[in-house]
This record gives sequence, structure tokens and C-alpha cells, in this order.
Amino acid sequence: MGDKFISLDRKKYLRKIRINKIAIFMTQIGILIGFIVLWEVLANLKIIDSFITSQPSRILNTFMNLSSNDLLHHLGVTFYETIIGFLAGTFLGICVAIILWLSKFLSKVAEPFLVVLNSLPKVALGPVIIIWVGAGTQSIIVMALAISLVVTILEILNGFVHTDKDKIKMARTFKATKLQILRKIVIPANIPTFINSLKINIGLSLVGVISGEFLVSKAGLRISNCIWWSGFPIRPCYDKCYFTWNNGCSYV
Repeated sequence: MGDKFISLDRKKYLRKIRINKIAIFMTQIGILIGFIVLWEVLANLKIIDSFITSQPSRILNTFMNLSSNDLLHHLGVTFYETIIGFLAGTFLGICVAIILWLSKFLSKVAEPFLVVLNSLPKVALGPVIIIWVGAGTQSIIVMALAISLVVTILEILNGFVHTDKDKIKMARTFKATKLQILRKIVIPANIPTFINSLKINIGLSLVGVISGEFLVSKAGLRISNCIWWSGFPIRPCYDKCYFTWNNGCSYV
């Protein structure tokens, strides 16, 4: 029934938008498939070394045998640590951003500290984090939190600050409180900012987890990576290679 009230020009416009979205999606899929096919062909023709770069068929075979090579277990550990760090970083970042938006004084005080913290190399703080919270899963989660938290605060706060000023002024003329403005105007206006922050945070959390696993871990993708590297022929002049969880490959 609703289509009867839509003008012909409007229908053409909506159809054009749908076609454009489909074209973008198909182009993205085509690029991905083309890259995978090119990768496989170059590896089969020995143009690239599949031992170093692997190839899609080998990767597929590995995933088909997850239970036999313990990769599923390592994936589960890394996934768990990433999700915990991601949720903690997002929740704390939004909470801190709300507090700073509610208080301009605190926002001005915290601004230079946030900028400095954002510029710090978090991976370099890994040993300090291990000393503070101990060696284990908790230090890996804290590493992921350290990498994603400040970015979340800055991005969400920036979105809050740049909310439509006219709407906020209009709400204030009707005696709206700051909490009411936050709930009715600021948060709804920044839904795209929240979504964008989630997209960034999941990647940053994974980077933090992998970085933490390189420093201290008993399981995870880093361990799987080290097992792979233990077979890499970097030092062929040595006869034996003893692999340890903490030190990787030790040659004698």
C-alpha cells in the first residue's frame, strides 16, 4: 500500500541507491576473491614462497583440522581475552567520556594527560603491567584495555562536544538538566560515534592481546605462532632447537 504514495522520481532515486550499494558490495567481494585467487596462483607457481606467506589452500586445510592441531584452543583463548578487553575498554571509555562531558573543569584538567597517555607506546609498558598485575591472563587483558581505553575516551568525548549546539541551547531554554540533555540529545546524536568506536576498539583490543601474549602467555595465537617459528630455518648451522614457552627457540 505504501508504494502507491511514492512518486516515480522517488522510486528511481531509491532504486539508484540500492543498485549503488549492491555495486559496492559486489566490488568488495570481487577484490577479496581476486586477491585470494592471485595469492593461490602465485604460491602454486612458486613466484612467492608459500612457506613464508602460506597460501589459501593451506589456511583452509588448517581450519578444517582445528581440533587436531590445537588451533581451536588457541583461538578460543585469544578470543576470550580480546572480548573481555574490548568490553571493558568500551564500557570504561564511555563512562569516563560521560563524566568529562558533564564537568568542563575535569575535561580541561584531564585533556593534556589523555593526550600524553594516548601517545605513549603501550607495548613498552608491558613489563611494568606484568609487575603490577602479575603474569597471566589478567596482564594480557590489562594490555588490551590500556591500548583501547584512551582512544575510546577521546573519540566519544569528541563526539559529545561536537553535538549540535542549537539543540542543546533549545533544551536549556526549556530548563533541561545536563542529564536530560545527555540522555535525550547527546547520546542519540552520537550513536554513529559509538558504532565507529566499537569498530576501532575490537581491532585495538586484538592488537593489545597479541602484544600481551608475546610477553606472557601459556596459550593463544602467539603460542601457536611461536610453535610455527620454532620450525623456521633461520639458523640452519645449529643442530638442535629447544623450544620453551617464554623464550621461543633456544639454539645449542
